[in-house]
Amino acid sequence: MNPEEFPALGVINYTTRHLGPVIRDGIPQLDIHMSHTTRDGFTEVWPAQGTVLSGEDRGIVHARDGVHMFCAGRMAPAPAYVKTARDAYMTALDLLASAGYTDVFRVWNVIGRINDDNAEGLEIYRDFCRGRAEAFEACAPETSQIPAASGVGALGEGISFYLLAARPGRTTSIENPLQVPAYRYPVRYGPKSPTFARATHLRPRPAEANGADRIYVSGTAAIRGHESLHIGDVEAQCRMSLANIARLLAPGNITRHGLSGPAGLTSMRQARVYVREQADIPLVRRLCHEAFPAATDISFLNVDLCRRELLVEIEGIAHDQ
Repeated sequence: MNPEEFPALGVINYTTRHLGPVIRDGIPQLDIHMSHTTRDGFTEVWPAQGTVLSGEDRGIVHARDGVHMFCAGRMAPAPAYVKTARDAYMTALDLLASAGYTDVFRVWNVIGRINDDNAEGLEIYRDFCRGRAEAFEACAPETSQIPAASGVGALGEGISFYLLAARPGRTTSIENPLQVPAYRYPVRYGPKSPTFARATHLRPRPAEANGADRIYVSGTAAIRGHESLHIGDVEAQCRMSLANIARLLAPGNITRHGLSGPAGLTSMRQARVYVREQADIPLVRRLCHEAFPAATDISFLNVDLCRRELLVEIEGIAHDQ
């Protein structure tokens, strides 16, 4: 382990190639091929709140600061991913449990050829979901502790993932009453349902007198119940995605989960928008800028999504400060 004084917990480069994960200058870093050109890319930095201990175990890079823990991994291109995904997630979850950061509150999965079939004829996304679900089942999580997550396409092959976790007692999963919880999807969506909640609420630590409650919103698309709607209509899908986030963050839904804190689209401080077709980005950009506050930091990526018929997916972070 390498102790560092207040560096970042992790750095993710959304760029034109896959590289890593590696520990560089004591900081876990992962390059993900999500940009067509260098000018489209950006860097995501997760800041630390204390002295950081970083390391690498069994292909997973990680760092912790006494408050949060970050893990990142990559699965090489393979004919099928169920075992690789299960093993990678089991390793990450084991590292978190051993260090005492048992509440995973946000996960990102970036999957090459996401809508293609694997060597066994199963869609790669569904293949991955099976391995991930088996890892979570082995760790026997309560549904109240299932994390917010996104699963989107990459421009290269293989699968990259990274996650954030907290000490016990600060997280609550949030569901949208207009949508079936993803972990209860019927078998038509694959042999194992996707393991994620629609959002995760993260309470500030007791020591943070002015700390902000945060809600990490999962990748959200034009799904009601468990059905995809507005097939072929990118504007209607974008508007429904925004409406789903608004319903998820509605004050009544927040209090229904026994919570207080940020509510409504006006509380969104960061948003990331995934758009399947490059030509649709200007329209989607306009709709998102109309829906979110002017101060919201919004980024756009042109990648495939977890269902072939989905054209837009939106995620983000909501907080009051």
